[in-house]
Parts: sequence; C-alpha cells; structure tokens
Amino acid sequence: MAEYKDMLHAQRAYFSKGECKDVDFRIRQLKNLHLWICEHEREIMDALYRDLNKSPFEAYATEIGIVKEEIQYTLKHLRKWAAPKRVKTPITQFPSRSFIYPEPYGVVLIMSPWNYPFQLTVAPLVGAVCAGNCAVVKPSAYSPNTTRVIAKMVRELFPAEYIFVVEGGREANQALLDEKFDYIFFTGSVTVGKYVMEKAAAHLTPVSLELGGKSPCIVDETADLKLAAKRIVWGKFLNSGQTCVAPDYILVQKSVKDKLIKQIIKTIRKMYGKDVLSNEEYPKMINEKHFDRVIGLMEGAHIAAGGESDRVSQKIAPTVLDQVTWENPVMQEEIFGPLLPVLAFYDLKEAVQMINARPRPLALYYFTKDKKREAKVLKYISYGGGCINDTVVHLATSYMPFGGVGSSGMGGYHGKDSFDTFTHRKSVMKKSLAIDIPIRYAPFKNKLALLKKIQ
Repeated sequence: MAEYKDMLHAQRAYFSKGECKDVDFRIRQLKNLHLWICEHEREIMDALYRDLNKSPFEAYATEIGIVKEEIQYTLKHLRKWAAPKRVKTPITQFPSRSFIYPEPYGVVLIMSPWNYPFQLTVAPLVGAVCAGNCAVVKPSAYSPNTTRVIAKMVRELFPAEYIFVVEGGREANQALLDEKFDYIFFTGSVTVGKYVMEKAAAHLTPVSLELGGKSPCIVDETADLKLAAKRIVWGKFLNSGQTCVAPDYILVQKSVKDKLIKQIIKTIRKMYGKDVLSNEEYPKMINEKHFDRVIGLMEGAHIAAGGESDRVSQKIAPTVLDQVTWENPVMQEEIFGPLLPVLAFYDLKEAVQMINARPRPLALYYFTKDKKREAKVLKYISYGGGCINDTVVHLATSYMPFGGVGSSGMGGYHGKDSFDTFTHRKSVMKKSLAIDIPIRYAPFKNKLALLKKIQ
C-alpha cells in the first residue's frame, strides 16, 4: 500500500538524522513511556477486560507490571549496554586496538498477538527503542480494544516518523510484510511464523520468531503433588489457557497419576469455584472462532473434570482430560485453551523419549525432588526455557532471555537480550600509524616460518 511506503520513507529519513541513536534521547522516550503507562493503568486494564475478560489483578501481573519492570531494568543498564566495548586483539595485528560498537538496525517491524496484547507489543518495543531504532508496530486485530489503547499511547508519545502503529487485520499484515524492513520481530503461531520468515527472506531481513508448541509438564513420583497441582493449575488456566508457555499437557508417572488428578481437580475448585463460568475473574476465549476450535478438541475425550462452556460469554471451564493418547485430536496441535490432557509414563527415560520424538517445545516444566532426575531432564531435552517445580514464571524476569528453539521459535528477548536482539554489533579495529610491520606484504619468500611462529 502506498501509505506504508510513505510511512517507511519518512521513518528512514528520520533515522538517518541520527537523533534516535543518541542514548539520552532513548532514555527520555523510555521514561515518557513508563510515565504514560503509570498514568493510564486503568484504561489499559479496561481494554484487557473487554478483549479477554482479564481481571485487574491478572492484567497488571501478566501485562502492565512486566512491561514497567522491563522499562525500569532497561533504564538502569542502557548506558552500559550502548557503550562501545573494547576486546582483545591478536598478536598478529599488533599494534592495534579492537572494539565492538552496538548500533541499531534502522526501521524495525514488531508484529504482536492477541493473547497478551499489551505486554507482547510493548515489551519488544522497549527493546527496539532502547537499541535506537525506529519502529512500525502491528498489534493484533483480535484484541481491538487494547490495540486502540496502544495506538493512542504511541500517537501521544512519539512522532509517526519515529514510532507508528498500524491497525487492521490480515491484509495489513500482508502489505507490511511486502515492504523491506531492517528487522522483523514476530510473536504468534508457527504457521504464520513460517509465512513471516518466507516474506522476510525475499529482502534478506533478519527475524526473531516467538512461536509456541506443545509445552510438556512432567511430574514424577517424588514430586510434592499438592504444590505441583497448585502451580500447574495456575500456569495452565492463566488467561484461560491462552498462553504460549502454558503447560500444554501433563506427563505424570503412572504410580501417582490418580493422586495428581484428584489434587488438580480439588485445586481448580478452590481457585475458581464450583461454577467457573459465572466467575467474573475468569478470562474468556478471545473470539467465537477460537471458542469453537477448543470445544472441538474435546470431541471423543474422557473428561475427568470440567467440560462446561458458554457460547454467549465465550468461556470454557478448566477441563482435565484423562485416558489421553498421542492420537487424540487434543494432542495434534497446541491447545491454547483451558484443556489439560494427562498422559502417563512408567520411568523418566520413557518420558524423555516421548518428548524428544516431537518438535522441540517452547517451554518445559518438571516437578521432582530428585536432583539426579532433574539433571537428566536438563541435559537430554532441548526446549526454549522452563522451570523446575513451577510453571510460566521463567519469562517474568529481565535477567534471562525468553525465546524458543527449533519449531518453537528463534531469537530471545527481555532485558539485555532485548537490546541485543535489535542491535547490530559492529566490529572495528583501530590500527596504529606509528609502526607498519612488513611481514604481511608481498613478496612473501621465506616469511612462512615466521608467520607460523606468531600465529
């Protein structure tokens, strides 16, 4: 579309002026962003409630608070991150000094999903801004209320030639991906991620893909079952299961399977009450399309608890599925809803083999008291990130990167990793003019022996 070409032309012209490369400028933008969020918390919460029925507590804990913490952490460390770093120089290049200069890519595209529409839009934007880029932000059309708040925020804080929000659906996404960006940061499904990567390849544009997959939760016979049930229920049914790192299914040791299921059912009732569908704090499916998709995954399944739904409110009760096999529909795709399938294993080796026979997951959770078993899982299973004896919380920190591996994604962000993701590390060697060692120049004659001694 012509308007996108004009917008990108304006952003490239603005970037070429160099203003957003200035560290003091970046710090001012981040402080203004933090202040705006603090002053508009209620407005953000209201938008998240209208889109997903998120309670104020859940909206703050999983969206607003995480973003505010990310900004504060970035402000504390940005000057150090952005400064040139001196590194060692090999003796063969004597006399000289070597440096790495962090520099922004230029104009970046951030495409975000609907499940955590504020956090998963603004957290990458923090990375783009702190690295000194201009940015085009494309939130999801499925969460229109939050998208409007984000668009308002960006309009009030930044000139369009610096940061710009594009609203719209699939056509807008396709039109943007036809343009050339200097970096693309995408969060969403594996299917769309493949399309983004294909479009980026036409321009040789580097990408970060924050995807998903079926993240397993292993519970062995040594686990504290009561605590495991509490933390699994919290992580699984947060945002009604619409979380990319939610435990997708449980692999529990056969000897404690029935006990764990009983604890999970008991915990669901304690957290959400007997009539979950009337619980005002319980989130809904984002739309009717996803409501129907999740309902369809229950077909033919043995429901141990839950299963109720309400089309009007688009809520599906927390549901535990027992007697599940790998052939069931619920095990053929990422659930992204409040269904919790339970499968059994006899020994840890079998559980490891089950997981490794499938695409590498975005997250993995393991409940155990056995340090040796814990070490085996950490050593022999590849996944994006995860927790021992908890779920989901590994992404709520600025001290570790968050991202996938293989089909669950590529690249990571949060904290310093957000800065690094949106930064090119430019290598520069400064050579002395005082001395010019002649060994490297032709004719070479008998110089090989000397070269081998110093290299």
